[in-house]
Amino acid sequence: MQGTEQGVDPVFRALSDPTRRRVVERLSRGSASVSELARPFDMALPSFVGHLRVLERSGLVRSTKQGRVRTYELMPKRLQAAEDWLAQQRSAWQRRLDRLDDYLLALHQAQQDDDDGSP
Repeated sequence: MQGTEQGVDPVFRALSDPTRRRVVERLSRGSASVSELARPFDMALPSFVGHLRVLERSGLVRSTKQGRVRTYELMPKRLQAAEDWLAQQRSAWQRRLDRLDDYLLALHQAQQDDDDGSP
């Protein structure tokens, strides 16, 4: 799984926390300032800003500063990278399950053939 560290690992690490997932959900509706994002959370601002830093390092969000206001926006391409990785995994598992299904159908058919041939 070489290359994943630079790919989706930081994204999944960032999304592993419920606070950060809620921030991503909020940013999916549009950009917001730090104070807007922090408002629904019952935590000290420095702790909340730590969550924003994790999201920014993962590439999920980007911040811009205008005067004294720092605004964050969602970077959908990083979510797409995680979605693509999950789709690859889903496809691999689906192929495995399809092979298992084929095997079980063949086994069932062989058992029926044996039962039909017995006196």
